Amino acid sequence: MPHARSAPRATAAVCAVLLAGAAGCAGHDPGHPAAPRPGSTGAGPSAAPGAASEPRGFTLVASGDVLPHDSIIDQARLDAGGHGYDFRPMLAGVGPVVSRADIAVCHMETVYGENGNYTGYPSFKSPPEIATALAHTGYDSCSTASNHTLDDGAAGVRRTLDALDRAGIRHAGSARTPQEADRPAWLTAAGAKVAHLAYTYGTNDIPLPEGQPWAVDLIDEQQIVAGAREARNAGADVVIVSLHWGTEWQTEPDRQQLDLGRSLTASTTGGRPDIDLILGTHAHVPQAYEKVNGTWIVYGMGDQIAGDMINHWGEQDPRGNQGSLARFTFSPPATPGGRWDVTKAEYIPQWMDTAAGRVVNLPEAMRREGPRADYAEAEKAVTDAVLSRGAAADGLTKGR
Repeated sequence: MPHARSAPRATAAVCAVLLAGAAGCAGHDPGHPAAPRPGSTGAGPSAAPGAASEPRGFTLVASGDVLPHDSIIDQARLDAGGHGYDFRPMLAGVGPVVSRADIAVCHMETVYGENGNYTGYPSFKSPPEIATALAHTGYDSCSTASNHTLDDGAAGVRRTLDALDRAGIRHAGSARTPQEADRPAWLTAAGAKVAHLAYTYGTNDIPLPEGQPWAVDLIDEQQIVAGAREARNAGADVVIVSLHWGTEWQTEPDRQQLDLGRSLTASTTGGRPDIDLILGTHAHVPQAYEKVNGTWIVYGMGDQIAGDMINHWGEQDPRGNQGSLARFTFSPPATPGGRWDVTKAEYIPQWMDTAAGRVVNLPEAMRREGPRADYAEAEKAVTDAVLSRGAAADGLTKGR
């Protein structure tokens, strides 16, 4: 994991203005998650809507690594005005996109600490207030399987999942009990039951907690396919899989990503794909989208929240603060029991402005503020990476 250089802190006066503006737009009391969006719930298969009319389509938005370095924690403390930590202003720029989606999925790369014991790189323990901010922004589920899942052992896993539960966010990829490990995060939208599964390539050589081999889901092709099929048998109309994989600082997907992605998208049962969407994280740079065997793969969405990133060569690398929001529109099957197809695929370039401590929706910011050079440079870099494997030919477009 690359470390982050401490970002320059904005003055208290500037941050107070930004915080006031964000609070005015948010419309929620501090410490309380956003109200659930119509048609989107964290309910399991048994909680599907009752008497329903013809099913409609739904949108799913996903984003990359939430990685709170020390500078990010400092910014949240400043934004809280001396009362804990407030990550909501940091995420306010992408709030409209996330909250408008029927289902929104994040990647919570780190675990949470407690009682002010919070640290950044190399062993992360983040303030649990970030869960409140994610819920406030509109996220419904987060993948929690990463190479940092065991940074604070089983206690860190428990604290993290407890905080996400309190915020009303579902989670997949780590577990407090074997029973929890055996089930996906369940969500519903537009009458569709959606199962969210998550896996990581490893845990930075930290061993699994004694007696808890189920604490983190590790990437294994057979296990992933088995999990997807179990979810389908349990009633999932759509199965999405989050994978923490790839090579850090490499824009091109590596051989494991290409081979595993091809195998997973080729897996079918009764002629129907077992997995409907793959969402990648970990590389810290934006990577390509690609439609493989009729299924969309996002190899890497890049970082959503991170401090100024230092790459393996000891250099500050702007790619570490670039990323994309993925937005997919699923349409109901033409015949009962068929596949919910992705009928619209979009990417939205985003950038973590570390000087301001804010995540920026680049197309919207450029529309509102004009063609700033730093915005244009980041947007072009994200677009070049996202389209590098020909996704435009399969209909991927830039959203806002």
